[in-house]
Amino acid sequence: MTNCTNGGCACTPNQSIKCTVTNCANHCQDSAYCGLSTIQVGTHESNPTMVECTDCQSFQLK
Repeated sequence: MTNCTNGGCACTPNQSIKCTVTNCANHCQDSAYCGLSTIQVGTHESNPTMVECTDCQSFQLK
């Protein structure tokens, strides 16, 4: 079986990507890690100056 994070497949935690957003489809529920091999980080601001200005653009609602 191919590892994936939704659709009934097992989540394989990527220990390089910590995550506590449990309502994301890519979150491994048994650990505080993301199941994706990479993520895309972006911003919703034209000139980001604080952590709150950044977004995980790989987020998918469960």
